[in-house]
Amino acid sequence: MQRYNILWADDEIDLLKPHIMFLEQRGYDITPVNNAADAVEMCDEKSFDVVFLDEHMPGMSGLEALSQIKNTKPNLPVVMITKNEEEHIMEEAIGSKIADYLIKPLNPSQILLSVKKILDNKRLITEKINLSYQQEFRKISMAFMDNMNHEQWAEIYKKLIYWELEMEGNHDMGEVLEMQKIEANANFAKFIIRNYDGWLNDPKSDKPLLSHQLMKRKVFPELGKGKPVFVLLIDNLRYDQWKVIEPVLSEYFTIDKEDHYYSILPTTTAYARNSIFSGQLPSEMAKTNPNLWVGEDEEEGKNNSEDEFLQKQIRRNNLQVKTSYHKIKNLEEGRSLADTVNNLFSNDLNVIVYNFVDMLSHARTDMAMVRELAPDESAYRSITKSWLLHSPLLEIIKKISEKNVKLILTTDHGTIRVKKPFKIIGDRSVNTNLRYKQGKNLGYEGDKVMTVTKPERLFLPKMNVSTTYVFAIEDQFFAYPNNYNYYVNFYKDTFQHGGISMEEMIIPIIFLNSKNVS
Repeated sequence: MQRYNILWADDEIDLLKPHIMFLEQRGYDITPVNNAADAVEMCDEKSFDVVFLDEHMPGMSGLEALSQIKNTKPNLPVVMITKNEEEHIMEEAIGSKIADYLIKPLNPSQILLSVKKILDNKRLITEKINLSYQQEFRKISMAFMDNMNHEQWAEIYKKLIYWELEMEGNHDMGEVLEMQKIEANANFAKFIIRNYDGWLNDPKSDKPLLSHQLMKRKVFPELGKGKPVFVLLIDNLRYDQWKVIEPVLSEYFTIDKEDHYYSILPTTTAYARNSIFSGQLPSEMAKTNPNLWVGEDEEEGKNNSEDEFLQKQIRRNNLQVKTSYHKIKNLEEGRSLADTVNNLFSNDLNVIVYNFVDMLSHARTDMAMVRELAPDESAYRSITKSWLLHSPLLEIIKKISEKNVKLILTTDHGTIRVKKPFKIIGDRSVNTNLRYKQGKNLGYEGDKVMTVTKPERLFLPKMNVSTTYVFAIEDQFFAYPNNYNYYVNFYKDTFQHGGISMEEMIIPIIFLNSKNVS
């Protein structure tokens, strides 16, 4: 067991010998001094794990010593001990970033608790988390054997994300959790393959809310309640990324409800996001709006008509509302919206599509530096939070929170870090996405994919009579035999979307109310 070094400064240090002996018996090494000046000098000369500092000592005060210690060793934990309960002293000590504040008379258990809280906090938390996850591990594994429905699968996914965030940096149990996530996605893929057709075609099937129902079922009912509704769609925002930015938004909004829906297939911007704004499935969009729908065989951008799709859906639902739509694709567009966001509060519905996370996932594929910065899920989440904290979007969110509004935060699909290449052959007309392929002459071996020979059943457009869709499952990505090794090395461990996984399909939708209304 590691022995910790504690410096204890108190002008009545001799009276504290029973407490010092109590700590020494439990494995702590104590260095006693009887004045603040010696405490500062000792901190300069030696290395300590924590300092106990009496606030009231002759000569230099504890607060003065605290200031000097923090100037040279800002990360050294200091516990302020005092007989004085005056609020201004507490505030000054807390403002100086003390680790704890104890009021005399002290008792041994009180001191031991403070020491453990500071020095053993990480170890004790890790041990508790490991024990709790071990108990949960069996329950989750047993659930895979049941015939779970879409709600239960969403709960399983949220539990796995909870444990992933709790165990961040815990490599031993983290590996076990990673294996359980892989097992979960294998079973989730089987669930989707069995049920997805029924969700779209069987009126009696137990089905989740899907992309094309999102506006009608979740957004439109919020209109007409006396305050503007803002829909913030951050492209590619996975549930775990939402959980790491949740504390940031919680400073400005109260969370009314945390919900989810399922993305349609393919889980890409062209299909899923157009479906959200049109209120239609892909083949319906292609049929009823051929001037707006852009097919796989066309070169132009696939999401240039979201505003028009949204307006058509609003009219179809007989809504008389004033709306705005903004798509932010770069820093300058974000700053421009931040400068003009106050013009939006007279609208009933404001839709903001923010593309950063999508750009990050693609940049991670294309740029070696980004791949170094985001080698795994933990780093990917960290970059997402760091971006938000320093982006124009946070300024937009702050300004929105100053008015009495309803904010709905969501996304169109998630991403999964791909690891396993799956060989597939196709002609030049086959699309380039790594998680799904569409074409008439697709060749592959094995059944570790979802094959759709009748796209019309899944409301997917057909380029010709023999069009087939193939969806990657788990953490696979499609690779062509030509230049296979280069292809695999380039795309392995990148974040992709378009296929079937919990990360791509189970989508957060969060309802927030302004907290600090002026």
